[in-house]
Amino acid sequence: MTKRRSKRAFSLKDLLLSLLLLIVLWAAGSFLDIDLLSRSRVVQHEPTGTLQVTFTAPQFPEDGTARFGGLDERLAKAIDGAERSVDVAAFVLDLTRVTDAMIRAHQRGLRVRLVTDSDYADEYGPTTLNAAGVPVVTDERSAFMHNKFVVIDEQEVWTGSWNLTYNCTYRNNNNVVIVQSTRLADNYTVEFEQMFVDRQFGPTAPNLTPHPLIDLDGVLIETHFESQGDVRERIIDLIEEASTSVHVMAFVFTDDAIAEAIIARHAAGLEVSGVVEARNAGGLGTSYPLFERARVDILLDGNPYNLHHKVIIVDGTIVITGSYNFSASAAERNDENVLIIHSPAVGARYLEEFRRTYREAETALESSFAPLTPGAGDESWASQLVISIKEVEL
Repeated sequence: MTKRRSKRAFSLKDLLLSLLLLIVLWAAGSFLDIDLLSRSRVVQHEPTGTLQVTFTAPQFPEDGTARFGGLDERLAKAIDGAERSVDVAAFVLDLTRVTDAMIRAHQRGLRVRLVTDSDYADEYGPTTLNAAGVPVVTDERSAFMHNKFVVIDEQEVWTGSWNLTYNCTYRNNNNVVIVQSTRLADNYTVEFEQMFVDRQFGPTAPNLTPHPLIDLDGVLIETHFESQGDVRERIIDLIEEASTSVHVMAFVFTDDAIAEAIIARHAAGLEVSGVVEARNAGGLGTSYPLFERARVDILLDGNPYNLHHKVIIVDGTIVITGSYNFSASAAERNDENVLIIHSPAVGARYLEEFRRTYREAETALESSFAPLTPGAGDESWASQLVISIKEVEL
């Protein structure tokens, strides 16, 4: 009898402790907006690491004769400092400095690889790398391999809206996040291997991200890859949970579900405003008329080339950024990557960029600014316009 009573008391204690643990996990998850009861949503702590945010600084007009001091030089320098490996997933690659730096790394004996979209396999980057013996993989499908990321030495990740092109570097508004984190690099390396080794892209690729949630020295980073995931729902959830503000900078906005979530926050009295690429506001399936009808403060951008950001800032403290245009194609067909960064400091930096682009849009509106039309010999502008239209249609 004594043994049975002792066993029963021990089981009851275990049950109470388990219930207490569940309550603690639920409470912590509610506070952090994270499902800690799911193994895939457990936060991985990385006490050391760095996160830098940078933006392009387009000049108008830009004639191609003074293309110095841009992100292409900075990335080439980082690649020149690589010691083991360089993996590049680039929708388009035409940057000479970056391509040459990759070749130099290959010649030093490093593992250097490129994945690019098959529509742009004939660009300067892929053809030159192929000729130098650097392996190149293309997606060979109609949907886009739309990623823009670089992994150096499996410990440094570059990502954001920046295509590795002269237009995106010197003409278009873009953002880049540079993160020193072995866990984040693990995430991006797994995604790269799925494309480069397994030839799996978009919805056919399994969702194998090893560290979906990383606490990088106090900054919570969510990693999402599409279209094997469901980042659209995550974006909508974050917008619906906004308590003070939602700010948008978007090259393409054709996802009405995300647009409706933003409109609902506007109707609830939050500060809601945005800047969208002027050329795409009237494109196929655009959500811009929904914003207009709801009287949401969304302006057409003032960059005579392209505003190429794919950014939503929630409550000034949560930043959604990456290659992901707010479109059905990004959610359902393309291969994309998204970071969701929870940080007041990072949020403040992106708000600064938002306010700058918003002021630029206001100035353009006040002066009845007309976007550039292609001029004689302006082939790079025409090329970028083709990419812009294609992204809207797909």
